[in-house]
Amino acid sequence: MAGPEPVVPRPSALLSLTEAHRAVLEIFSLNLSRKRLGRIAPLGDGHPVMVLPGFMGDDGYNAAMRRFLGGLNYTVYGWGLGRNLGPRGGVLEGLQDRIHELHERHDAPISLVGHSLGGIFARELAREFPDKVRQVISLGSPFGRGRMSASVPARLFSALNPPQELPIDQDLLHEAPPVPTTSIYSKGDGIVHWQTTLQQDGHQQSQNIQVRGSHCGMTLNPVIWYLVADRLAVRPDQWRPFERASWRSLFYPAAENG
Repeated sequence: MAGPEPVVPRPSALLSLTEAHRAVLEIFSLNLSRKRLGRIAPLGDGHPVMVLPGFMGDDGYNAAMRRFLGGLNYTVYGWGLGRNLGPRGGVLEGLQDRIHELHERHDAPISLVGHSLGGIFARELAREFPDKVRQVISLGSPFGRGRMSASVPARLFSALNPPQELPIDQDLLHEAPPVPTTSIYSKGDGIVHWQTTLQQDGHQQSQNIQVRGSHCGMTLNPVIWYLVADRLAVRPDQWRPFERASWRSLFYPAAENG
């Protein structure tokens, strides 16, 4: 039986107030490094990938990342459900239909990349359909315990999605889904506290990877683009953790263990 929900503080006011400014810097660094990224990122095997937007975002928010992954030989899809306002109005049913449709179309499991709330949806899809999901990569997704006290937009989310009406088992969100699972987080996150984006007590194919950057700029961060490409290129039957050897240690600080 789970103990009382821990109270995790929100990110500092400084981090929250500088989110937009830091996201602009990430876009600038992406523009400088985009061509090189295309040369050094590993090519994929063509399997399907779906990218899910964060809270209040839509497919337009991650379109650049999807184009980048498409250029690496993946068949990439958005979630196709408009603006992400939470698990309301048939959203979960729509995602389930989407997974079934893509799995049937490609006759192969789908990799799911989700930003923030989109990563929580991705993890729940993998939990429900582990035979149809190849792996999950979450970007700053607050699935950990204490997430509601640690999130800046928590009040808006609760207003749109009353807790008593949520169709997701809140007590299971922090548990790793039974597929390869990568949790990407930043201690510079100004929207959700980074501790709630860590996978605690994971399994042998789960890993936390730390990056530097904002929350809002995660889908436009070149360091994250490379990391996502690296993880997608690993076959499930040959899974290995991401290594920080050589130049990678400059861009990927040591991560907390899960």
